[in-house]
Amino acid sequence: MIINTESPNQPEVLSMLARLDAHCAALYPAESNHLMDLDSLMRGDVLFLVARDIDGAAVGCAALVNRGGYGELKRMFVDEARRGLGTGRKLLEHVTMFAAMSGLQVLRLETGIHQPEAIALYERAGFARIEPFGEYRPDPLSLFMEKRL
Repeated sequence: MIINTESPNQPEVLSMLARLDAHCAALYPAESNHLMDLDSLMRGDVLFLVARDIDGAAVGCAALVNRGGYGELKRMFVDEARRGLGTGRKLLEHVTMFAAMSGLQVLRLETGIHQPEAIALYERAGFARIEPFGEYRPDPLSLFMEKRL
């Protein structure tokens, strides 16, 4: 697997983002979904990573948003067929590496309570639960986490 920075505006990636949107919409009401749209993902303060398998197919993605003082992990997704194979862990390692290389001291995220595999991945990677941050408000369906870098 190879992980590189790429544009999110390409068919394979847009397909993954659409599947992520559908998955989140099935789990949570609209007011509890905090998804970045394509235009937001293309801004200069966002680093977008794509994981590709040996054949070049996109199998996962994640975004690092520089919030000025901390980084935020957004749009983390792994293709259903690749889950449990370490793709998410490797994407998270790359996001963490880029955040540290950017001089960020903290990496934060918001995830939903109905995604136990994602929560376990973040906890194994050293993320701890925190109160809402930035523009987030308390939501019984959301978990907020951070990792000091």
